[in-house]
Amino acid sequence: MSTEQATKEKVPVSGWIMLALLIIMFSGIFQKVDNPLKALDYNNLNGAFGTIAGSSNNFTGSGGKGAREGFTFTLTLIPGTCFATGLIGVTEGLGGMKAAEKLFTPLLRPILGIPGICGIAFVASFTSSDIASFSTKQLYDQGLITDDERTIFVAYQYAGSAVISNTINTQAPLLPVSLLAVGPILVIEIFCKIFGANIVRLIVKGKGKSKKEAK
Repeated sequence: MSTEQATKEKVPVSGWIMLALLIIMFSGIFQKVDNPLKALDYNNLNGAFGTIAGSSNNFTGSGGKGAREGFTFTLTLIPGTCFATGLIGVTEGLGGMKAAEKLFTPLLRPILGIPGICGIAFVASFTSSDIASFSTKQLYDQGLITDDERTIFVAYQYAGSAVISNTINTQAPLLPVSLLAVGPILVIEIFCKIFGANIVRLIVKGKGKSKKEAK
């Protein structure tokens, strides 16, 4: 199905509801709250590994190195990726991806040149680079975005990945040397991400023209 056809297709109410829930869950707005609404946050639902008795470490331990350390770290990513896959699968089944196409196309087409169906991955990229990268790969594998669109979107994600989570989590060492508060820092980071992605967008567009001229 083309992007134009998907945009014209009617979206069920369940699609809008699931899209709204997924945006809330991936946005991290309820991550720090101390009330039942924290159950609407992806990271809170994803939970955490328990610690080994008499230690503050989980099964990964501490002091690891090399390939074995990399392997144990990879294991910690599997539950979150599987959980996110399930959420996105349910959202897609209920029409949430069609809703994302309609909602995000007016935003993402002008600023990044990518279709609105990337909206869920776009929102997820603010708090989780893992979910965003997996979602992008899934969109490409399903033929919903082109290789050029994937390249532009990856350029946006890679610079300052998980920008909100990483900036907030590192603000303790960051703020003493920064002349700005966290809010303006986030605005600058997001602007630079969009600016960098558009440089890649121009490069991709220029290469596309070169190939056409060569033919």
